Amino acid sequence: MKFIHLADVHLGAVPDRGTAWSGRREEEIWETFRRIIAGIRENPVDLLFIAGDLFHRQPLLKELKEVNRLFKSIPETNIYVIAGNHDYLNRDSAYRKFRWADNVVFFDSEDLQCIDDDRVPVTVYGFSYCHQEIRERLLDGICPEEGDGYHILLAHCGDEKHVPVDYKQLMAAGFDYLALGHIHKPRIWDSGLAAFSGAPEPIDRNDTGPHGYIEGWTENGKIHTRFVPCAVRMYDVITLEIDEDTTREGLEEKLAEEVSERGQDNIFRVVLTGVRTPELLLIPEKLKACGNIADIRDESQLAYDLEALKRQYAGTLIGDYIRFFSGKISETEEKALFYGLQALLTTSRAR
Repeated sequence: MKFIHLADVHLGAVPDRGTAWSGRREEEIWETFRRIIAGIRENPVDLLFIAGDLFHRQPLLKELKEVNRLFKSIPETNIYVIAGNHDYLNRDSAYRKFRWADNVVFFDSEDLQCIDDDRVPVTVYGFSYCHQEIRERLLDGICPEEGDGYHILLAHCGDEKHVPVDYKQLMAAGFDYLALGHIHKPRIWDSGLAAFSGAPEPIDRNDTGPHGYIEGWTENGKIHTRFVPCAVRMYDVITLEIDEDTTREGLEEKLAEEVSERGQDNIFRVVLTGVRTPELLLIPEKLKACGNIADIRDESQLAYDLEALKRQYAGTLIGDYIRFFSGKISETEEKALFYGLQALLTTSRAR
């Protein structure tokens, strides 16, 4: 038996809305999903599990028809789908009246259902969201029914608002595999018994690292899994250290080099650290022109000659402020000194 475990596809999402690349990201999410289905057509698997949030919001009828068309193109694969907190089954959901292809099983209730597959010796358990939040511990105490074959649970879970779960207890419940969704970063437990497949494409700037899906197969009566990366792009963090010799042009050149080395198509958060001179003027627009830069966080500190400033501003609020921090100070107090000094000097020069 072979299967693929997907979750958190988020069709319809527009990551980083308003940026130059956001429009492409919406289509890339669809294209990655189509590539996965095309891969199944070329190398069929018995089962495809989608553990919630196939869509980023309530699906449109035309979107369901397109997904169903793709599912029909892999008739040798039985497909099991649950709705998550983003595409939950509200009262008017297009899910409720939609007629799926013959090879698709859609779980349409918050009550746990169990389905015996008609092709391979597998029983699949799952439930969908009918609300945006499920705070009840629906997975506590559940266990597979008695019977031969493999018992696989689909669940969209993982935080206090979305089916809180005791993973240790759940893994001891007796299922052969737990196909989990909701957490966007992939995670496979060492035992291979459970996995969050993660989102096939990263959805926001916190979804750093590789993204893809889980491929599973049986061997000697046991389920084995591996992670398969498939994302077009990756979110990454670039940390640049500044010193007193750093120039604006040098910083921009260094960032452009980092972007080139890590991949021009990837999307980056930039963190600036170290110490910079007051003369170094940072222009965010210039830095963002170096690549797909989603965010810039300046954690650098200004380098001040405190003794010279104390003499220059003797008898003023600035001089008194510096003297207040004289002597040995903690790291937190040092940050307060520099941030406060920057504000005072900026205000003083503006007058």
